[in-house]
Amino acid sequence: MRYEGKIFRPPPEADSFLLQCTVGCSHNKCTFCGMYKDRKFRIRSVEEIIGDIKMAKVSMGRRLLKVFLCDGDAISMNTKDLLRILSELKKAFPFLQKVSTYAGPQSTLNKSTEELKLLKEAGLNKVYLGVETGDDELLKVVQKGASSLEIIEAGKNIVGSGINLTTMVMLGLGGQDSGKHIMATSELINEIQPQNVGILTTVPVENTSLYRKVKNGEFQLLDAYEILEEMKLLIGNIKVENILVDATHKSNVLSLLGSLPKDRGRLIKEVEYELQNKNPELTGKAYIGDF
Repeated sequence: MRYEGKIFRPPPEADSFLLQCTVGCSHNKCTFCGMYKDRKFRIRSVEEIIGDIKMAKVSMGRRLLKVFLCDGDAISMNTKDLLRILSELKKAFPFLQKVSTYAGPQSTLNKSTEELKLLKEAGLNKVYLGVETGDDELLKVVQKGASSLEIIEAGKNIVGSGINLTTMVMLGLGGQDSGKHIMATSELINEIQPQNVGILTTVPVENTSLYRKVKNGEFQLLDAYEILEEMKLLIGNIKVENILVDATHKSNVLSLLGSLPKDRGRLIKEVEYELQNKNPELTGKAYIGDF
């Protein structure tokens, strides 16, 4: 395949064909994100993308089941072009079961609900929406480019279109202002009513504004047990029925997976066990520089 720059995808897309539709992220200003700082955002031509689909058909075969549209914000493409790409994917891979993508709040809001429904009907059946937090003050600090109300609207539009939605949130993003961040985030999730919530832990990555703040002593990271307290608080306050909680991202200090409300007791007990026993061998470790 032809790729520009380092390619990123969510953990559940490990076995997907990664189809680069845009290069970089249309927003690319978040203080915590270092994924696309080395490239200028642009949308690849439909002809280039179709060429990649044809190459994938030769190398991967017609029985391909999953495709992830990258880079950071393929939803920002013109709807007509996205529909054409989805049509070409369906032709090339008749057994295709899942097409997914990252989405930014503003790019999503640039699509009408009718456009999102057309994309769902054409085969786009999963979206990962970067939420990070529901705290409006913190959203401004991290330069998310959207308010909590805008994020809620974008999320509801995705859910209303029938597309399966994963809202991605970040433990530790508020630093010592922990409770406010987590309670606002759980309230936002409860408003959106997504099918999944993906939990990550804030890691100051090199060449980001957050990394420099940590190095300069302007931002104090939470320790592993403070992060676990946030995880417990978040899980305890999500009131959505039949939502999958996925904290298996390697940035997390504890890997968890379960459905709410069914598994709430088990998940909280797993967190409480680590808090009580101070286990030094947690399954993950957040630290400065990478994860």
